[in-house]
Amino acid sequence: METVNIFRTTGRILMGVGALSRIADELKQLGANRVLVVTDKGLVQSGIVGKLENFLKDSSVKYDIFDDVKADPNYEIIYDTVKAVKDNGIDTIIGIGGGSSLDIAKVTSIGATNEGDITQFFGIDMVKNAGLKTILIPTTAGTGSEVTPIAILSDVKEKLKKGVVSSYLLPNVAILDASLTVSLPPKVTASTGMDALIHAIEAFTSIHATFLTDTLAVKAIELIYNSIRAAYANGANLEARENMLLGSMLAGKAFANAGVTAVHAFAYPIGAEFHIPHGVANTIMLIPVMKFNFLGNLSKFAKLTSLLGEKTEGLSERKSAELAVETLEVLAEDLNVPRSLKKFGVEEKHVPELAEGAMKVTRLLANNPRVLTLDDAKEIYRMAL
Repeated sequence: METVNIFRTTGRILMGVGALSRIADELKQLGANRVLVVTDKGLVQSGIVGKLENFLKDSSVKYDIFDDVKADPNYEIIYDTVKAVKDNGIDTIIGIGGGSSLDIAKVTSIGATNEGDITQFFGIDMVKNAGLKTILIPTTAGTGSEVTPIAILSDVKEKLKKGVVSSYLLPNVAILDASLTVSLPPKVTASTGMDALIHAIEAFTSIHATFLTDTLAVKAIELIYNSIRAAYANGANLEARENMLLGSMLAGKAFANAGVTAVHAFAYPIGAEFHIPHGVANTIMLIPVMKFNFLGNLSKFAKLTSLLGEKTEGLSERKSAELAVETLEVLAEDLNVPRSLKKFGVEEKHVPELAEGAMKVTRLLANNPRVLTLDDAKEIYRMAL
């Protein structure tokens, strides 16, 4: 049986300390005249958006700033950003910040060029027309959104996070400047870093993994795992910050093409209903899901242990896979990332509804190495309480 794989990613990526200074050249190459900067108030207050503005002022483009993005944004915010685009004659969008700002920038881009309600874009390849030109600048080493054709938005009514998946979401340019991440607090460094690591692990263990996605995921795991403790302990460690940002980007490329699996599927309902930060939600669900999943591909999970620097000589594949789980538990403890749903008010009574919500995330469960039932989902959530 013939198998054809397609690999999609951002076409132009600038990497290195000081890369932000090249933004004017990138805008010129795109033919930009009027820019909307999509970000959050925290980044404005931190001065990071000010750094971007200094470079924009040196260019010939005019710009406006939309800074109302919040963590895990509701999809309705797109109505406001699209209005800002149309009211101000915007032809280019710059997203700067964490995954929420980058995702909003991407969906705004296609929302401005496609008619109809934003909800019609949820799903795979539901976007008909290319969006506005877009430049994405991550300030966390977490989502890898700058290299993925995916954006995640919250639907409050359905208590779920939903994905828009389209090649039209890939930006024209991604700028990775590690100097923009040094002020990230340890708590956020830990949760976003765990998110990036989980992206790589899930891409590596996805049933749709390929040689190319495995190559990217393996390097991402090594970079992130070997740097995350140092970045957490000392945010000014620029080498660790660069490794984290590069690892996050590589993980983004990997999962954008291989897909993430049940960890994310289980994180979406608890994130939407209980407002648990995305990286924390993924970390809480990582261990229970891995314990369930490793039987689906013992070889891959056993290899994961070696990638995490643990010795596996003399161990069976099952024992090696179990050691990977234990190693990641220790990492979460070192980073002080919460690992219990109870801390966020989740109780046994919430399990049935959460399980039903997770089972609706079929786009991700289709990548999972082990088939899940509703009863399995309930038990996995109970393990996370």
